Amino acid sequence: MLHVILYQPEIPPNTGNIIRLCANAGVRLHLVGPLGFVLDDARVRRAGLDYDELVDVRQYLNWETFHEENTACRLWAYSTHGRKNYCTATIQDGDGLLFGPETRGLPKELLDKIGAGHTLRIPMQENSRSLNLSNTVAIGLYAALHQLDFQGLN
Repeated sequence: MLHVILYQPEIPPNTGNIIRLCANAGVRLHLVGPLGFVLDDARVRRAGLDYDELVDVRQYLNWETFHEENTACRLWAYSTHGRKNYCTATIQDGDGLLFGPETRGLPKELLDKIGAGHTLRIPMQENSRSLNLSNTVAIGLYAALHQLDFQGLN
C-alpha cells in the first residue's frame, strides 16, 4: 500500500479532495500537524469527508511523531525545489509520497533529510510558482500507482 503524507496542510477543501482521492485509490493518508484547520471542519466534509469510512486517515501531532511511527516508510518529497522529475522515481509498494503546506511547501531542513535523490519536481512553465496541492497529490499518486500496475484497482 502506498502512503500519502500531508505535512501541515492548511486549506480544508484541499484536504477533503485528497481524502476522496485516497479513498478511491485505496491508499493510506497521513496528516502531520499542526493542521491549519479542525479535521471535522464543514469545508473538509463537503469536499470529501463523506469518503472517510473508505480511507485510512491517520493524524500525527508533528513530524517527529510521524517519523517515529513510520520508520520503514521510504519517502518521496514533492517540491518546486526538487531537481528530479517525478516520472523518473522508482516507486515501490509501501513508499510514502510527501507533500507540504499550500502557502510555503516543505521546509528546507526536511528536504535536506530526505535528500535530493528523493525530492521530486513536477515540470511546469518557467515562471510558474506551484500547482494546487490536491492536483499535485493526484499527479504524483497516479504516477506512482501506474508504476505498481494500479494494484488492487480496476
